[in-house]
Amino acid sequence: MASTAEFSMIGVAGRRLRLGQWHVERGHVERGHVERGNVAEAAPRPLVILNGIGMNIELLEPVARAVTDRRIISVDMPGIGGSPDPVFPYTIPCMALTLAALLDRLRIDQVDLVGISWGGAVAQQFAFQHRARLGKMVLAATAAGGATMVPGNFSLLGKLSDPREYTVEKTLRRNLAMLYNGGGSGRVSLNAAKAPSPLGWACQMAAFSGWSSVPFLPFIGVPTMVMADEEDQLIPPANAHFLHKAIPHSRIAMFEGGGHLFMLSKPHEFGETLTQFLDEAPRAA
Repeated sequence: MASTAEFSMIGVAGRRLRLGQWHVERGHVERGHVERGNVAEAAPRPLVILNGIGMNIELLEPVARAVTDRRIISVDMPGIGGSPDPVFPYTIPCMALTLAALLDRLRIDQVDLVGISWGGAVAQQFAFQHRARLGKMVLAATAAGGATMVPGNFSLLGKLSDPREYTVEKTLRRNLAMLYNGGGSGRVSLNAAKAPSPLGWACQMAAFSGWSSVPFLPFIGVPTMVMADEEDQLIPPANAHFLHKAIPHSRIAMFEGGGHLFMLSKPHEFGETLTQFLDEAPRAA
């Protein structure tokens, strides 16, 4: 599946990151409004999607094709995809600050945010550190930290912790296929998968394993939806239920048959659930 994203390199917070954007014209409308018929409506907030460990921007193409009514932004983390290796290791709070600096560079005041797996950790941290810059948040197939999560299938976790299994493209594609159970009820092309560098992979592993959101989850004040798949063998659905109970007024949506990467194997179902949540009017306090 060819990517429809617009790619560029951007310098932010002392790093060079590869930036990918879809439907850019949706975010460049005058005064934040779009014309639909003869009625001017407020344009949706840009949607930032933070990817899973070792996953490059192109793998989000199925989601971008399913959600076409708003500008979508993503980045390759340092050492992932087209972003160069980091000079120094990075932490989850560091990457949340980097995301805020990226929004400054793009002149975007507020976004909606989707965090997938590893990206869900950065999303939780961003929601805590930068509440005013966030409209709504979706946490998909993620947990409250490496040390505090309910562990998944030990065979899969063993592969994830082996650099030979994730820094070589052939084995990376094989493992990604395992993670979404062969695609669940849909087919996903893994031709776009690009193996991370050993350093990029190691930095992501270390950042997640030494981080936890448990202390601040009760203080997350943005409308949040937690999404998970019943057949996720890497981050079992018990982790989603924990996040749902810990984050005030959050909601939960459970999928089935898509595995850990259900958002790729079920992009239309994921996109519909995501869009409905983002478009809902805020609930009264």
